[in-house]
Amino acid sequence: MCSVGLAHVTNEELRDQPESWPVETSDIVFEGKVISVRKDVVRSPVDGTTFARDVVTHPGAVAIVALDENDRVLVVSQYRHPVGHRLIELPAGLRDVDGEPPVETAKRELYEEGHVRAEDWRVLTDVLSSPGMCDEAVRVFLARGITDVPDADRHNGVHEEADMPVSWMPLADIVRAALAGKVQNALLCVGALSAWAASHDGGYESLRPPEAPWTAAERRRRP
Repeated sequence: MCSVGLAHVTNEELRDQPESWPVETSDIVFEGKVISVRKDVVRSPVDGTTFARDVVTHPGAVAIVALDENDRVLVVSQYRHPVGHRLIELPAGLRDVDGEPPVETAKRELYEEGHVRAEDWRVLTDVLSSPGMCDEAVRVFLARGITDVPDADRHNGVHEEADMPVSWMPLADIVRAALAGKVQNALLCVGALSAWAASHDGGYESLRPPEAPWTAAERRRRP
C-alpha cells in the first residue's frame, strides 16, 4: 500500500488538519427533525475540476463509557430501526440544547439513559463518525465515581427509549465482543477499545479534562 506523504510524519505531526476547499454552490435538498442534507458543488484546488457532494448536517453527539470500580461498563440495549437490530450501546445523545457544554450533555444523557451519575469526567476520544458524507462529531467521555439515581428520580424514556434495559458488562468482555464482531455499534466499539488502551498506556489520569478544546465540533463547516 502506498504511504506517500506519511513516511516522515512525527508524533507531533500525527493530527488532522483543518482544510476547506471552495464551494461553488450549496443547496438544501432535505430538512428533517434532526438532520438535513445539502448538495455542495466543490472546486478542487488541485486540478480546478468541480464535483458534487451530498452532505448530511448533524448537531453532533456525546457518548459515555461509565466505568465502575470493578472495571465494568454501563451499557444499554436499544432497538435501532434503520439497521433492524437491537444493539448493545453506550449511553449517548444528541447535542441538541443550544449552548450546553458537551460534558453537561453527557451528564444529562448518563442520568436519563443509565440512571446513574458520575463524579469524575475525562475526555476519552473524539470521533468523526462518517466524514465522507456527514459532519457529525462525537465526543466520548469516560465517567467514574458512579452513584445510582434513586428510583423515584429516574427519567422515563419514550419511543425506543421506553424499552432500553441497562446492564453492567466487564470492559474486557466488551473488547473481546467488539473484536469478534458480536457488537457493532461504532461508539461502543471505539469507546471500549479506547478505554482499554488508556488503561494500559498512561492510565485514566492522563486523559484530557472534560472541557478540553474540541476543534471539529466548534468549527462547523459551511460553504
